[in-house]
Amino acid sequence: MHASIRRYKVDSKSVGEVFQKANDGFVPTISTVPGFVGYYGLDAGNGELVTISLFKDQTGTKESERVAEEWVRKNVSHLLQTPPEITTGEVGMHKTN
Repeated sequence: MHASIRRYKVDSKSVGEVFQKANDGFVPTISTVPGFVGYYGLDAGNGELVTISLFKDQTGTKESERVAEEWVRKNVSHLLQTPPEITTGEVGMHKTN
């Protein structure tokens, strides 16, 4: 399994707007990428948003990066204070119920 973690910085007043736009537009899009396992978004406080995308393989993760970059540019780039910080890699351990 592979993951992509993206950190975004927005004005703290824009957090809800970004999550709503992503839930309505991006989540349906990313879930169609081959190998999709899951997608999570969290409010880390102080205007920091973190998203975690999980895929069965690196190919899905790479495609999700392309899809995310395009969607962010078209839909919420005007709300970002800085470019996203992106970390990707193979998941070394995990457990689910």
